[in-house]
Amino acid sequence: MPLETAEPLQNPLLQICYQEMRAKTLVLPTLPDISLKIRKAINDERANNSKIARIVQIDPAITARLIHVANSPIYHGRKKIESCPEALTRLGLRAAQHLITTFSLKTVFNAKTPQIRKRMQELWTHSSYVAAICAVLAHKTRGFDPDRAMLAALVHDIGTVPVLTFADRHPELVADPRHLDQAIQTLRAPVGAMILRKWNFPEDFEEVTIHAENWFRDHPGPPDYTDLVILAQLHSFVGTLQIYKYPRMDEIPAYRKIMEGQIATDLSKDVLGLAKEEILQIRQLLAR
Repeated sequence: MPLETAEPLQNPLLQICYQEMRAKTLVLPTLPDISLKIRKAINDERANNSKIARIVQIDPAITARLIHVANSPIYHGRKKIESCPEALTRLGLRAAQHLITTFSLKTVFNAKTPQIRKRMQELWTHSSYVAAICAVLAHKTRGFDPDRAMLAALVHDIGTVPVLTFADRHPELVADPRHLDQAIQTLRAPVGAMILRKWNFPEDFEEVTIHAENWFRDHPGPPDYTDLVILAQLHSFVGTLQIYKYPRMDEIPAYRKIMEGQIATDLSKDVLGLAKEEILQIRQLLAR
């Protein structure tokens, strides 16, 4: 990543953040303990619902949210779920892992100063909206796991968090808001990849953070989660003035890949129209 084009001497925030990133001293967010324990337990070959449930139930809030999700219309259950083991059975352990990590992530988006706290809230709102759209797209597209897609979209901008956190600790470097925007735009992808490596996320999640705004990204083979997140992002701008800053959906390789082999339909109308209620339900789950 050539920093020369970013005018580092005119932007001390970018310069210092870049130096700390290169020196690996930039403070990166950590996943809450409950999420790490669940991920470790689920990856254990001896894992079963009872063992996982005992760990989940350490956190009553997470337990309540899992049960709530398991009873939501999204999972189409006939019987009302009333316990954590039942919720894990309905959701499946992998889906539960993705959901618990998703629920835990909101705590990462916090700051002390009003200016940066507002930016963190805006970032969470955008990320959670893209995540909801991405889950719906995954549900309507063969070959994707909606819960995994939701988590991938939720972390697509995670590299912005350390930059905002640094700015929160050094408000004297944010006199010009353009400096903050420039630092975020320059560093969000490489810092995001660093975070996901630290969290031991799959490699394709790193691809999401690196290429989420690479609108004309093309690659051989079938569509992947990065394609899905790119398309979900463009959907998130529909109905706003921002949409005019970006290419049309049918111009981008991700759209063509995802639509290939699908039943002919107006995907945008299907997702933002018919699935509007489903997107709202997912956003409400993430906002709790």
